[in-house]
Amino acid sequence: MAVLHFESDYLEGAHPLILERLTQTNFEKTPGYGLDEYSDAARTKIRSACGCPEAGVWFLEGGTQTNATVIDGLLRTFEGVVAAQTGHINVHEAGAIEAAGHKVLAIPQHNGKITAEDLTKYLDLFNNDSSRDHEVIPGMVYISHPTEYGTLYTSDELTSLSRICRSHKLPLYLDGARLGYGLAADNTGITLEKIAQLCDVFYIGGTKVGALFGEAVVVTKPELIPHFFTIIKQHGALAAKGRILGIQFDTLFSNNLYFKISRNAIETAMIIRNGLQKKGYTFYLDSPTNQQFIIIEDTKLKQLESTVGFSTWERYDEAHTVIRLATSWATKKEDVEELLKQF
Repeated sequence: MAVLHFESDYLEGAHPLILERLTQTNFEKTPGYGLDEYSDAARTKIRSACGCPEAGVWFLEGGTQTNATVIDGLLRTFEGVVAAQTGHINVHEAGAIEAAGHKVLAIPQHNGKITAEDLTKYLDLFNNDSSRDHEVIPGMVYISHPTEYGTLYTSDELTSLSRICRSHKLPLYLDGARLGYGLAADNTGITLEKIAQLCDVFYIGGTKVGALFGEAVVVTKPELIPHFFTIIKQHGALAAKGRILGIQFDTLFSNNLYFKISRNAIETAMIIRNGLQKKGYTFYLDSPTNQQFIIIEDTKLKQLESTVGFSTWERYDEAHTVIRLATSWATKKEDVEELLKQF
C-alpha cells in the first residue's frame, strides 16, 4: 500500500481557490514588491480581521525567513530574544537568529509554553545582576501559538505575558506558523483580535494553512519597526512578484476561508486522538491542535515505518519513542481511518 503521510502540515500544495485565482490573474501586469492592488486588498482584510486598522502588514515567503527578519528588525546589536527552551527559533531554525547576530535567551518550558512567573524571574535576575552590562540584554520575547508541542496559550496566560513585557518595555512577538489551527481549536479564548491587542508583532501563517507559501506579518504599531520594508529587502525577503503572496492572503481572508479550512485539521486530529486512545495508546501531552504526540513501543515503530509517514520527536525511555502525527487543512478523513488501521 502507499505510505500515509502525516509527517507535517505543509505536504499538500494549496487550496484550489488560490490556484484558481493565481491562474485567473497570471497574465496581469502589476507593480512589484507587494505594492499591487491584491496585496492592498489582503492588508485591508487582515487589518479588519485583527480589529487593528492602523497595523502594518507585510508578506514574506517562509517562517524561518520571517522570524529572522522580524527579530533582527526589533533588536539592537547587543540584544537577544527570550524564548522557551523548546521554542522553534531555539531548536528548529539552524541558528538563523544567531547567524543574524542575536542570541536566543532560552528559559524553561512547560509543555512548550513559557510562564509569566519564569519570565519575571529571568528579567529580575538580569536587572539585578551587577555584571549585566557584560551580558546579552533581553530585548524582546518570542512565543508561538500553537507551540512546538501543539499546545495553546490561554487568554489569561497571554494577558500575563503581555503585561510583563509592557512593564519592561519589551516587544512581545508571536510566531503564528500554525495560527489557523490554534484559532480553530475547541474551547480556546484566543482570537486574532486578542492577539493584536496583546502582542506587538505576530504573523499569520499561510505555508501550513492553505497557501502555496507565505506568511503575513502584522505589526500592530508600525513605528515599532521603522523602515521595515527596507529591512525586509536587506534580508533578501522582499518578493519581486509580491502579488503572488497578496493574492493568496486576499483569498484566504475572503469569506472566512482561512478559518474554515483550519477547522478540518482539528477535526481530523481529534479522530486520530480518540481512535488511538480507544486502542490503548498513551499521548505524551494533551494537544488540542493538529499535532498529536504519541508514545509508542520501538517494535511497533519499526512496523509503522513502511506504511505511515510520521515525525520522530524524542526518546521517551529505553523501549519507547515519542512520534508526532500532523494533520492539515487538506487531510482526508478516509486517510485518517486508514491510518488508525495501521496501529
